[in-house]
Amino acid sequence: MVSKALVVGAYHAKLRELANLGVDLTLVVPPRWGRQELEVREAAEYKIRVMPCLLSGHNHFHFYRTQVGPIDSDIVHLDEEPWSLVSYQFMRACVIQHRPALFFTWQNIYKRYPPPFNYFERFTFKHARAAIAGNDEAREVLVARRFWKPISVVPQFGVEPDIFCKRNVADLKARLGLNDKFVIGYVGRIVGEKGIADMIRALVSLPERCVLVMVGDGDFRPQAEQLSEQLGTAQRVHWIMRISSFTVPDYMNAFDVLILPSRTTQRWKEQFGRVLIEAMACETPVIGSSSGEIPKVIGDAGFIFPEGDVAALVAKLRCLYDTPGLGVQMGEEGRLRVLKMFTHRRIAEETVKLYRAVLGVQHRPGLDQRLEAAMCPD
Repeated sequence: MVSKALVVGAYHAKLRELANLGVDLTLVVPPRWGRQELEVREAAEYKIRVMPCLLSGHNHFHFYRTQVGPIDSDIVHLDEEPWSLVSYQFMRACVIQHRPALFFTWQNIYKRYPPPFNYFERFTFKHARAAIAGNDEAREVLVARRFWKPISVVPQFGVEPDIFCKRNVADLKARLGLNDKFVIGYVGRIVGEKGIADMIRALVSLPERCVLVMVGDGDFRPQAEQLSEQLGTAQRVHWIMRISSFTVPDYMNAFDVLILPSRTTQRWKEQFGRVLIEAMACETPVIGSSSGEIPKVIGDAGFIFPEGDVAALVAKLRCLYDTPGLGVQMGEEGRLRVLKMFTHRRIAEETVKLYRAVLGVQHRPGLDQRLEAAMCPD
């Protein structure tokens, strides 16, 4: 598996589940992605190959500066978009060495790519045996772009329910000065399309006891800070630059509600919303906008409001603030939804099904028996 996303340690639970299902796995990962250092370098259940990466932090332009080398695996899983340079780099090696490969895509908006990325995409489409789409719209985009090979819809983000769960975080709340506050939380990139300005504007119409905790960083932060100063809410907005992925469950438990008010742009709409399932697993109620995949992720376990409608966001927040028991109920429903649909185990099982389909013409009794035993225990 080739993946820049797996510099984040919390995502490795999916790899452990793949290993538990009988997959002999090697992860190819850069030592860092942008500012994010690789959090896991060794694992007992699978192998990790750290390769130097050029243009780290630049989506689709990055590639590994050392040769791929011999590929001794039965299948190569490119956890990268098909038009990325790194996908072309590894797909070319797979073609030369006659190894089957598949790729992953989140892209839920039909786009045309300039050279050389359109060539990379055509090459990947031609030689990939299958694809994994992170959502239904991404699958539709693949079909519209004439990729007619097998496509499985499997979100690549899941949660480990034993880690993302309800817990006592009184010490954290005290350290952040959040005792006796109604905490509205956000975790993610601080960029305009995530609806950052809408969150700050909503705070104006909420009781003084309501505070906003923003965990993350991005180029919109100076504008967001200026807006909060203009609206007189600067003292009620807490900025936390960066936290380890392993401490995210603590912050999710410190929130009374997590919000994801994303706004669709011409070239982007929300592709999944990983923080939603992390909060739901912690029994923290969630509110999301109508952008992209958010309504499908939340389902009936949270609130949805029309993207960009600040008044509607305020109404949803006020409903939770005024009805404490509602938050408890939403939290319980959210966790049940995650356990049913969004665990790393479920994602691993669906991924292995696709591996087996791709390898069907290369039947290996030993591998097949291990996978069958792991997925269908006595």
